Order: sequence, then C-alpha cells, then structure tokens
Amino acid sequence: MHNKNNSRYEKPFMIERIVSALSYLTSGVVGFIWLILGVLTKSSLKPFMKYHIFQSIFLAMGYFLLLIILEQVSVIINFIPVVRNIFSLIIFPLVVPIIFGLSIVQILIYTLLFYLAVTSFMGRYSYIPWISEIIKKNVR
Repeated sequence: MHNKNNSRYEKPFMIERIVSALSYLTSGVVGFIWLILGVLTKSSLKPFMKYHIFQSIFLAMGYFLLLIILEQVSVIINFIPVVRNIFSLIIFPLVVPIIFGLSIVQILIYTLLFYLAVTSFMGRYSYIPWISEIIKKNVR
C-alpha cells in the first residue's frame, strides 16, 4: 500500500515537470543547471526530479561515449577492405537521411527523447530497460 504523504508519490509541481522534460531535450544541460541551483540554494530535490535529471544526464553521457567508441571502431574497420565494405553496407541505410532529412538512427533517438520528455512532463516515471533500473537504485 502506498503512503500518499510520501514525497515519492506526490504529484510533481509544474516547474518540476517542465525542468524534467527540458532536461531530456537538452541532453541533461537544464537538469545539470537545476542541480547546481539546488546546491547553491541548499534545497533538496524530490525523487521525481532526481530520477529524470540523472537519467537524462546518464543517457547523454552514454550516447556521447557510444559515439566516440563507434568512431574509433570505424577508423579501425576502414583499414580492413573486406570488413569496411560489409560495414558500409550495414551502416549506410541506418545513417542516410530518408524522411525530412533524418536518418533511421536519428528518428529512433528523437522518438525516445520525445517519449521521455512527454512522460516526465505528464508527471510519470519513464522506463528504459537497464538504464532506469540503475537510476532507481542510485537515486533516492
């Protein structure tokens, strides 16, 4: 049974929902600024805010780390002619613009960000397998 007085189950204020949604749309920048403001004003964030801010920052860092790794892998693959050709056949359809100048990969990323922004704006905890579980364990 849930305790309605517990801050985890309180409906978030509009500003909390807006900051959470903007945090996803700005790769965690708005959330990071909000965290800094919280430290400077010595105010604690509710679990809803922490969850979405840390998840957005975690996703942004993971995305940029993945880009760096993929760039290094592609440099290595370019030295191997047969593998380079196979790699190009697989990757090219995923990154070539198809709809409104967006590739399949970009469409998937923007869809995920839209889902996360909308659910957080609605005052809900969004769920991404593995990532959300890590965030829930570490944010209280």
